Amino acid sequence: MLRPMSRLRWSTAGESHGPELVAIVEGIPAGLPLLAEMIDDDLARRMRGYGRGGRMKIERDRVDIVAGVRGGETLGGPIALRIANKDFESWQGKMGAAPFASKPEALTRPRPGHADLAGGLKYDRLDLRDILERASARETAARVAVGAVARTLLAAFSIDAFAHVTRIGEVVTHTSDAPDWGAIRAAARESEMACADPAAELRMREAILAASHAGDTLGGVFEVIATGLPPGLGSHVQWDRKLDGRLAQALMSIPAIKGVEIGLGFEAARRLGSAVHDAIELDSTGAFTRPSNGAGGLEGGITNGMPLVCRAAMKPISTLRKPLASVDVRSKQVSLAAFERSDICAAPAAGVVGEAMVLICLGDAALEKFGGDSLKEMRRNWEGYARQIAAYGA
Repeated sequence: MLRPMSRLRWSTAGESHGPELVAIVEGIPAGLPLLAEMIDDDLARRMRGYGRGGRMKIERDRVDIVAGVRGGETLGGPIALRIANKDFESWQGKMGAAPFASKPEALTRPRPGHADLAGGLKYDRLDLRDILERASARETAARVAVGAVARTLLAAFSIDAFAHVTRIGEVVTHTSDAPDWGAIRAAARESEMACADPAAELRMREAILAASHAGDTLGGVFEVIATGLPPGLGSHVQWDRKLDGRLAQALMSIPAIKGVEIGLGFEAARRLGSAVHDAIELDSTGAFTRPSNGAGGLEGGITNGMPLVCRAAMKPISTLRKPLASVDVRSKQVSLAAFERSDICAAPAAGVVGEAMVLICLGDAALEKFGGDSLKEMRRNWEGYARQIAAYGA
């Protein structure tokens, strides 16, 4: 059985057009400075991106911290986060917990590629809105809020993560054998497409526009990089403690993600071992380092001190303006799938969600390794481990 996150526990609730999204986060030590604006920045980035739908013109995602923080510092107890859905105003009488005055029109034409039909069969719901409202990627706004809390914790130890888009459809960014992660992060943060390659970004926008005119959608690939990690997060001793497995599960849980790579990923299967594995060297301070990073910062399920490199592939959005064939679940008549307001491409937003999921996994691993009831205690544990590593082999 896959272990739940042992130190950083969290869950989300809420429907796409319901009143609000909520999240509960447990395991954050006391004494961590945490303000709503620290979370709002990541929520705002999730709403960006050329090819987003009309929903992003309605929402103005802001978080309310309603428990677990006092006077700008965490208390050590559960943190409760709330994000209002402004679009709920247009769904009065069709969404919400109270009985409806008149029964809303049921959605009965499932969309291929979405959870509609599989979820309807599983939960025995003939109005597929009961499925799609929770299966919607709107839920990921709550994940981004949780990820921002984890980011704040990790920042206390100079660890950060960022995402950038490397592919939209057939358009691929230029790659380097020795990437400058600082420059890539800065360029991606300035880009509407979260793309660090301006020439590729222009072609991406053209591809999205063409897909929009055709009533179609596009997917893409984003890369998440985490820097500042010490060696030793994760473990080799059991399958469910391996950090690469935990990261892969977290990234695959994002709606529409169909593939995950770490380091060279599938490319490693096409190379000889001598072109895959990273030689071990000593740097000028006597610390262990690698001249390359084919492993993506993980060996044996454990961080090795190099930057963590994860990649995720997102399929095209499953709601099409020119819908595919479907079958009405009530009448059993062949029909076109339902269409609702939707994005053309959401890969840049998915990258922000990917950042959040990586940060949550790393926050859990850091708490597992260095955890304490207060930030001061966790910092003492961190510093003691740093001294142990520095003295390794002496």
